[in-house]
Amino acid sequence: MNSFKIALLGLLWMTLLFSCDSAAETISPGDKNNMIIEFDQYVGNEKLVLNSKTYKNTAGEDFTISTLNFFVSNIALKKSDGTEVTFPDQYFLVRQADAASLKLTLKDVPAADYTSVRYTIGVDSLKSVSDLSQRKGVLDPASYGNDNMYWSWNSGYIFFKIEGSSPLSSDPAKVFMYHVGGYGGYTGKTPNNLRTITADFGGNTATVRKDISPTVHIITDAGQVFSAGLRISTTSMIHSPAAAKPVADGYVNMFKVDHVHNDKHDHKE
Repeated sequence: MNSFKIALLGLLWMTLLFSCDSAAETISPGDKNNMIIEFDQYVGNEKLVLNSKTYKNTAGEDFTISTLNFFVSNIALKKSDGTEVTFPDQYFLVRQADAASLKLTLKDVPAADYTSVRYTIGVDSLKSVSDLSQRKGVLDPASYGNDNMYWSWNSGYIFFKIEGSSPLSSDPAKVFMYHVGGYGGYTGKTPNNLRTITADFGGNTATVRKDISPTVHIITDAGQVFSAGLRISTTSMIHSPAAAKPVADGYVNMFKVDHVHNDKHDHKE
């Protein structure tokens, strides 16, 4: 076989490969799949382990964590063209003690390339004041059992809860408990501790296709709770919206996208 024929065959082979790749990237109208947002919980550079592992906060205080829970809502995904896809009326409760809750599944995400995610830590005012019949699943105040995320005395959700122990706690039992709530209200008299997180994919792209269901891994650093000046030695208990602002101002820095997996898999049910 002469060199011309070899070159021609090579060109035809490369054209075939390019055509196959292009076909794989084709998006048909109505193509959808699921996207998973997975929270990988840390304290600084160390994996979060409940009850047994000791960490240091920004003030050098030793502490352990027994509970870490938070609500995620109002999720929006940004496409590479700048437009957004929103997921209204979807609420998730992330609980470190429940491994399944660390993975949030967004169903029927339109096929596209996505570059960032935005979400709220907490439950917005509209849902917080809606009729109880409209608050199902994780928003049902009766669904929490011993792990209560609702203030019955204040008729409001606990957006974020972190509890643990520290030898420097001023509490006789040497524990600390930070419970954050407060959605602002229409009068403006109630503190607004809702916080919005925007997590860029850092140059990575979450590719949703008919046969590709990506997973976005978000690192959460629970140590950031103390980054706004909170100290266990001076404040061991927070149970009211008015006192919770330093906690909310700290945990707004907790979240960062680590990496994205674009898995050739159909997660649709």
